[in-house]
Amino acid sequence: MVINYQNKINIPITELEQSAFCQDGANFRTKTLEEEFNSGVRWQKIPTRYLKLTPEEIRKSIKKLKDAMGTKVTILGHHYQREDVIEFSDLQGDSFLLSKLAAEKSDSEIIIFCGVHFMAETAEILSSSKQKVILPNMAAGCSMADMAATKDVKRSWNQINNILNNKSSKKSVIPVTYMNSTASIKALCGENDGIVCTSSNARKAFDWAYERGEKILFVPDQHLGRNTGLEYGIKKSEMVIWDPYKINGGLTDDEINSSKLILWKGHCSVHTRFSVDQINSARNKYSDVNILVHPECTNEVVGEADFVGSTEYIKDMVHKAPAGTNWAIGTEINLVKRLAHTYTDKNVFCLDDMICPCSTMYRVHPAYLLWVMEGLVAGYVINQIKVDDKIQELSKLSLQRMLDLPQ
Repeated sequence: MVINYQNKINIPITELEQSAFCQDGANFRTKTLEEEFNSGVRWQKIPTRYLKLTPEEIRKSIKKLKDAMGTKVTILGHHYQREDVIEFSDLQGDSFLLSKLAAEKSDSEIIIFCGVHFMAETAEILSSSKQKVILPNMAAGCSMADMAATKDVKRSWNQINNILNNKSSKKSVIPVTYMNSTASIKALCGENDGIVCTSSNARKAFDWAYERGEKILFVPDQHLGRNTGLEYGIKKSEMVIWDPYKINGGLTDDEINSSKLILWKGHCSVHTRFSVDQINSARNKYSDVNILVHPECTNEVVGEADFVGSTEYIKDMVHKAPAGTNWAIGTEINLVKRLAHTYTDKNVFCLDDMICPCSTMYRVHPAYLLWVMEGLVAGYVINQIKVDDKIQELSKLSLQRMLDLPQ
């Protein structure tokens, strides 16, 4: 039965705000909060006394507090955080690595996750009940995660299952969600025999899913899903894009039934900025340049790149590269600049000449880190992340299935 339902188009505000911090290299530095508030994006309200503090004043205060707190507080810093925040992180990594490391820090009562909301949620799910997880700025969301609203995914999941003509002993469709999704979407996967994946283990998650079902519904990043599907051996003709704002995803029953991979219409606002023209420009400048991109880039960009992998893979590739080599990288600018600064014996630069940091990551201004740390010293917890017990239980199922994948 076809359900004729068309949802009202809703572009996440985080997507509209993505270009707010785009700037030239000369101005790419942390300013006072008062100055950065002029960017026009949404910021969480913060006491006014933090607005005029200079980066140096903030740095000194954070250092003093961090020394006093010792191991009771662990600060996690995602690779895409600005340098003024990363310098105070006890552990650095991608979202899932940091969440796993947080769970292992049993001596820490407080986890301050300098990243975005879905990352802090995952840390809360995987940490012990005795630990509290804090996100410095609650306005630090993720446009990709916001493109897969829970109500839209649940409705679409039911529609797809109603349409499919399953005559096999296998399940019709297995839900697979990228780590960059809300706890509610991870819970939907947990409840429906699905799994979570990262950009580094997506291929293994596909193996796992196709052993159990005929199709995959991949949420929320169509580009990671498509790139992984092609690597797996699925033809483009066997992939369809589900648009939650169109009747039945904009697809016919036959298209859905004949597909092997159903891709949610979502994307990363940072990684879709990279283009084949930028790759050609880098090759024209350096004939021996190595093009290294993240799999959240479009398939056209991935197809022209020399190397493709997660943030940890990108870090490792540059680390192992011989001195004197040229590397044009397609990922978030803060990581690229950090690699360039660390490996000065190599020429490391961003594919995109325009500096456009992830606008939600960038909202973790060091003043917000100082704010939540001063709150702890005063005896109260600011911005604690809490996940509903049932959502947490179901999310753990899909996360555990990922953890059980062969290494």
